[in-house]
Amino acid sequence: MQNSLPFSKILIIGLMLFAMFLGAGNVIFAPIVGQQAGTNTWIAMAGFLITGVGLVYLAIVALTRGGGTVDKLASRVHPKFAVVFSIFLFLALGPFYVIPRTTSVVFEIAIKPVTGTDNESLYLFIFSALFIFFTILLSWNTTKFVDRLGKIITPIFGLLLVLLVVKSIVTPMGGFASPQEVYEGGSFLKGFTQGYYTMDVLAAFVFGGIFIKSIRGLGINSEKEISKLFVKAGLITTIALVGLQVSMAWIGATSVDAIGYKDNGGEVLAQSSAYLLGQVGIFVIGTVILLTGITTNVACLGAVSDYFEKLKGSISYKTWLIVFGILSLIFTNFGLNTVLTMASPILLLLYPLAIGLIALVFLNNLFNGYQSVYVGTIIGIGVVAVLDALKEAGVAPTAINSIFDFIPLFENGAGWVFTGLLGFVIGFVVAKLKKEPSTLINHAGQEVEEV
Repeated sequence: MQNSLPFSKILIIGLMLFAMFLGAGNVIFAPIVGQQAGTNTWIAMAGFLITGVGLVYLAIVALTRGGGTVDKLASRVHPKFAVVFSIFLFLALGPFYVIPRTTSVVFEIAIKPVTGTDNESLYLFIFSALFIFFTILLSWNTTKFVDRLGKIITPIFGLLLVLLVVKSIVTPMGGFASPQEVYEGGSFLKGFTQGYYTMDVLAAFVFGGIFIKSIRGLGINSEKEISKLFVKAGLITTIALVGLQVSMAWIGATSVDAIGYKDNGGEVLAQSSAYLLGQVGIFVIGTVILLTGITTNVACLGAVSDYFEKLKGSISYKTWLIVFGILSLIFTNFGLNTVLTMASPILLLLYPLAIGLIALVFLNNLFNGYQSVYVGTIIGIGVVAVLDALKEAGVAPTAINSIFDFIPLFENGAGWVFTGLLGFVIGFVVAKLKKEPSTLINHAGQEVEEV
């Protein structure tokens, strides 16, 4: 049994965790932020990096402190909440968002530049049917093929992105344009909510468990050493993710003069690649995006099918693969813009709840781990998150804004911060009145109950 690892292995672990989040789907959001924010790009990216990067690190640390799985973490609120939250989380990770998003991004970058825009719907259907078929096929049996493929493709993908960024710095496509209307005011909060769309914080709740197991597989079994190792490796991952997203924002911000404004980050990245590296560049990045897309899809489809098999044991893992594969195909064929639009209400609901859970686990010992505090905070956050989701879905947005505009930051999509704090205070008062037992967390992430 080992108690520590040399820095070289910590570096490898940090890059392995980075590889889990580096995929075809989450590199398309910073470019569109850069295009739309223009001269306000760095203000918007400050908010984006909090939700799109910083909270990823905190989510996995929270997972180690909260029991190692998202179920255990969310059960601190209530077991039924844990089930409902996990169902929404895995559906978003699978057929409702990540798989359709990834498949659509691969089509936008790898296929559409070759086929053109004529008969786009037909080409999208043919490609997505084949792509998702192979996703199901590779998910059918647990093998090391995808893991090995990921270890080969991720470094290539990273090197290509570095080449693209260096070329964009040496020979810039243009200057920063004026910010579009949505980024003229409140750029920080707009960027903050745009970071939701990477879904990396929610994915961290799933991937974090895999990461913790991989550390144990290296012979590190001391909970204290696992925590220390994660802090070190996680910092490496965070630095790499910040570098990635800032670079993507730079490409987007400097691309307007060369390619004009685009509808989504997939188009920005594809056309910027063609402009900077020529047809060879678009071919190479298209190939790598194709391969990273399949590995992302397999990981997500396998995770969601495995969870639902455990949840509903009467239906097999392979049956869930087919069901979720078909659902993914249906949603993919609405197109990337529609997929992103349809996912917005779900993400505006899930992300604030996830942020609340992360904050509560870190603050657990300050409020003695009272369950009423967990319940009060999540209810406070959840009420406003539901309203934000309804607004995003187009359900009476004007009426909702006019009725609830007394809540600070409500119109900016951050009203849940205030109501969450209010719920925290109410929950603490209730816990004291009820004389609830304390549930503290020690340095090893283990619960210690006190009366």
